[in-house]
Amino acid sequence: QVQLVESGGGLVQAGGSLRLSCAASGGTFSSYVMGWFRQAPGKERAFVGFIMRRGGITYYADSVKGRFTISRDNAKNTVYLQMNSLKPEDAAVYYCAADSGIGGSSRYTRADVYDYWGQGTQVTVSS
Repeated sequence: QVQLVESGGGLVQAGGSLRLSCAASGGTFSSYVMGWFRQAPGKERAFVGFIMRRGGITYYADSVKGRFTISRDNAKNTVYLQMNSLKPEDAAVYYCAADSGIGGSSRYTRADVYDYWGQGTQVTVSS
């Protein structure tokens, strides 16, 4: 029922910036907590950050604090991940995820809390 489509990935030089978008359809976007995760080859999917329903509260992994910013536009059914000062270790497939609240968990740093996932978008950081 709910479809999430990420876009904006690509190749960027270390120190550069990239903005990822995740467009949602088929659900009530404003009711979802939205998360961003990333997965590098051979590693587990790792938490990046989440944003609460109204967008007033965000939380980030220590590895990206001060560099990444999550925002959302509920009128556009879209969540964004602005990535600045990119490092080679940021290279990964980035996924957005939506929690509908059906599972009843508020542990939004955990991947298994989320009900819907996008297909992922590749971010490659050179140098």
